[in-house]
Amino acid sequence: MKDALLALAPILVVAFGGLGLMMTEAFGTRKKGGPASDLALGSFIVFMAGAVVSASLWAAGPEQLPGASSTAPWLIVDRFTLFFDTVLCLGAGLSALMAGGYLPEHRLDRGEFFPLLVFSTVGAMILAASGDLLSLFIGLETMSIGVYAMVGFRRGSLRSTEAAVKYFLLGSFAAALLLYGGALIYGITGKTDFASIGAAIKNGLGGRQADFGMLLVAMVLVLAGLAFKVSSVPFHMWTPDAYEGAPTPATSYMAVAVKSAAFAMMLRVLLGVFGDSASMSWGTGWPPVLAALALLTMTVSNLIAGRQESVKRMLAYSSIAHAGYVLVGVVAVIKPGSDAQASVLFYLLSYTVSTAGAFAALILCGSRGREAVSFEDLAGLGKRHPVAAFALSFFLLSLAGMPPTAGFFGKFYIARAGIGAGLNVLTVLLLLNSVIAAYYYLRVMVFMYMREPAPGAPSAIPMRSGYVTAAIVLSAVLVVLLGVWPSTSLKVAIDSALTFR
Repeated sequence: MKDALLALAPILVVAFGGLGLMMTEAFGTRKKGGPASDLALGSFIVFMAGAVVSASLWAAGPEQLPGASSTAPWLIVDRFTLFFDTVLCLGAGLSALMAGGYLPEHRLDRGEFFPLLVFSTVGAMILAASGDLLSLFIGLETMSIGVYAMVGFRRGSLRSTEAAVKYFLLGSFAAALLLYGGALIYGITGKTDFASIGAAIKNGLGGRQADFGMLLVAMVLVLAGLAFKVSSVPFHMWTPDAYEGAPTPATSYMAVAVKSAAFAMMLRVLLGVFGDSASMSWGTGWPPVLAALALLTMTVSNLIAGRQESVKRMLAYSSIAHAGYVLVGVVAVIKPGSDAQASVLFYLLSYTVSTAGAFAALILCGSRGREAVSFEDLAGLGKRHPVAAFALSFFLLSLAGMPPTAGFFGKFYIARAGIGAGLNVLTVLLLLNSVIAAYYYLRVMVFMYMREPAPGAPSAIPMRSGYVTAAIVLSAVLVVLLGVWPSTSLKVAIDSALTFR
């Protein structure tokens, strides 16, 4: 029992920390600064504790933990899980710091935001560790319900309410697709754990030819549900509205933590359930489907992003485009012995710190009533508030893939994996889309440094917040470290990759 608790320590630390935050909010004395003044710091400490415990178990080696196998197949404790636990806690911790400054500034200072953030992260961690269809669905719904509530947290805003309803309805539909696909798989194989399902498929389903057609239907349903969760085109419709309507810290959380957990789920399902040679072939399996999704996701989102006037909607389409880049790495895992999985893991880490920093800088650029919403709001910001403008520019350059930032090496490793797997056309299109994406990132900088606000037009006025500043500084340090010493993080990602075949 004690060994199992140690193996599950990252999830338990975050879960009990969330319970402590709920008790603090319910029975604590409300100070003048409001709930966010204490709960943001408390949430950040909880997440950093979860990240430290995850990293410590990773360094010690989960294979050395006697209780690690006792939680399988429901929750798999391996280096892959612990890597994503660290990334998820890091992204959630940065979002908590943003909320500590954003919520009081915009008069949304209600303490329930932070328990929602914490327990959504618990669901995301369960999702990354799931080795069974049942635990996967529990983790997915635990994560999703909290995110639905955070999207609609601005209760007085019709836009926020509309975004939450859209996300809830479409998210429920996607969850139903996953559930139906899982039910078909159970009906075919009689198993719910990934290892047994994968073994049954590799063994030819006992020679039952009639089940192969049903298995193909199940695969399509599962892929559709997974594509929705990573916001891949054409399953991306919810993303721009949800990102724009949600409070910016919740937007940041969706962009980094939810997306990372979804890709962890995707890798586990594709390699654990559909990891046989037939399912991973170009003729009868999922690689051509994901390749088409990657191409559509990159191209469509980048073309639409360049036409946006809202900065948050632009970053939403940017997030969709990055999902397309990651999908290229996912397709590349079909080549055994490659570093494609490691490139995906490294990309998600670099994307987490770059995107969280960009949203934190966007929060810093605007105060209540003078929030940075459109490109015009940022006009002249480089002259009026050079520090805030520089912070936003730095993270946008990382997202654009400019060396020597973390974003550059993330795209470099994905492109290298694509070429190594023979995906030459897809890799070239990835590079071309990266050039297109640079246009709308640089467009923000043009408005900040080369445009002046129109006479009488509103312009963003930066806010002052130690929490938001701390999130920016921490993100910037990690972006620089990952850009200067990428090989160390890539080695960690390589050691964390799943084994298959």
